[in-house]
Amino acid sequence: MAEKLFSSADREAIIQAIKSAEVSTSGEIQVHIESRCKGEVLDRAVRVFDTLKMHQTKDRNGVLFYLAVVDKRFAILGDKGINDAVADDFWENIKEHMASLFKQGQFTQGLIDGIHMAGEQLGQHFPYQADSDINELPDEISFGS
Repeated sequence: MAEKLFSSADREAIIQAIKSAEVSTSGEIQVHIESRCKGEVLDRAVRVFDTLKMHQTKDRNGVLFYLAVVDKRFAILGDKGINDAVADDFWENIKEHMASLFKQGQFTQGLIDGIHMAGEQLGQHFPYQADSDINELPDEISFGS
């Protein structure tokens, strides 16, 4: 179910948004989509964050966009490095923007906008270092059951 919500063109647009956002930062962005969320959405996002080994980035600057499409729940989870750098309401502001697009059925655009918003902050606080930056995590969308 989760994989069917996004066409191959939608998936490619989301992956391109991730790559574009990561061009100017050492930060890492991942998107995980599944059908259902068992339990609290933030708890599930933390488990996915750990499973994807997002906490192992050098600067602790990974950001996860987690969506449970059937349950219509989502979360954005940043690691310690980026959380310490952004304003307290930063993630909530992104969530509100994304939620407004999701309510209009614009799931791909909501994700793309959220990714770009996170990427801007990552670029400000963790600029790309040409001599040492590597892509620490895959840019592909991961899907759960």
